[in-house]
Amino acid sequence: MNFANAEQYALQMRREIIKMLAASGSGHPGGSLSAADILAVLFRDEMNIDPADPQKADRDRFVLCKGHAAPALYAALALRGFFPVEELSGLRKLGSMLQGHPDMHKTPGVDMSTGSLGQGLSAACGMALAARLDGLDNYTYALLGDGETEEGQVWEAAMLAAHYKLDHLIAFLDHNHLQIDGCIEDVLSPEPLPEKWRAFGWWVLAADGHNSESIKQALREAKAGSGRPVMIIAETVKGKGVCFMENQACWHGTAPQPQEAEQALAGLYSKENSSAQA
Repeated sequence: MNFANAEQYALQMRREIIKMLAASGSGHPGGSLSAADILAVLFRDEMNIDPADPQKADRDRFVLCKGHAAPALYAALALRGFFPVEELSGLRKLGSMLQGHPDMHKTPGVDMSTGSLGQGLSAACGMALAARLDGLDNYTYALLGDGETEEGQVWEAAMLAAHYKLDHLIAFLDHNHLQIDGCIEDVLSPEPLPEKWRAFGWWVLAADGHNSESIKQALREAKAGSGRPVMIIAETVKGKGVCFMENQACWHGTAPQPQEAEQALAGLYSKENSSAQA
């Protein structure tokens, strides 16, 4: 499918997210919607990947550390051509290639099976280090949730990445300030996040996680070279794009009912109409 820009790509991703979650009757809309713009930039504009050769050795890698946001990854992959968009309707269904969390053995384009929070960044570190040992110049990207940074293994991986100066590892933090039990600051505050990542030896950048140019600018800076792994802290809104889901922790892991999905899709389609008329 062809899209004029990353904004249109992300908008279609959000529609597909709502449709597949409504069809499955379960899943995680809030964090999938907040991550859509970041994934749109990566999969449409940034990553060296080939849907015709998903396992090519020199491809860029992507690890969805917060594996419950799989609907966003699946939408990005389908729109990029890794598998037919029609497969999205099989989300979480028995025998489907699209399980509730990413499975690298079932889904073309998935580089790492994830789901247990805290483990994804360690896998991304391994990929980045292996690429260096193999003499490759590719990048490894990772996307973490801000609530996920409450996990200790995240910080073990952070130390390792800095120790080995993995400057081809670029991580995004989906900083939507909410997790399943409420505000991250109330549950177990990981703040101040920029200072923590700097203290662990990372180069820290900031981005508006819903502005494609801001995301691209951060990526340009990240690739300019610092000799360190890069953390891009992207400010986002949980449930972005669906007015009644935005900034609501209750939509972390609750699929929309048919009437709610209809309302959400109506709003998402109206955004395109408003953009065309502007």
